[in-house]
Amino acid sequence: MNSKIDITVAFTGHRTYKGEANAELCSTLEQLYSEGYTRFLCGMAWGWDLAAGEMVLNLKQQHPEIELIAVVPYTDFKKLFRGEDLKRYDRIINAADEVITVNEEGGNRAFALRNDYLVNNSSIIVAWWNNTPSGGTAYTVRKAQRLHRSVINLKASLQLNLF
Repeated sequence: MNSKIDITVAFTGHRTYKGEANAELCSTLEQLYSEGYTRFLCGMAWGWDLAAGEMVLNLKQQHPEIELIAVVPYTDFKKLFRGEDLKRYDRIINAADEVITVNEEGGNRAFALRNDYLVNNSSIIVAWWNNTPSGGTAYTVRKAQRLHRSVINLKASLQLNLF
């Protein structure tokens, strides 16, 4: 491992995530940390992203050398958040080691640029993807695969464990 990308993990997943894989996410992050991954990129959307960001912050309490980078799609993105999700967003942003905003304007382009940033600046993607063929998570997983990034899909691994 010799570059920042080599020690960096990014997250992609559905906004409908409600904590179903928190135990698996925690053990995956601990495993990745034990393998030398210490930088984590969080795309900051509600659902999977916020859960992953919180989990990284929990791990950072035990291992202060861990870095959490909040990758925000556009300047006013926070305006989409309400209630508990807004509180979670603010906690993560305020605790992040760095905040990167990839675009000034909102819209699909901003989300694509954010997803490109996540893939281009990491070597592993930890996903919560239900294998739907379209949407931001599918786009990010496919781009990661095209660029030969490792993808760990915790939703798929949980589905496999049901049988």
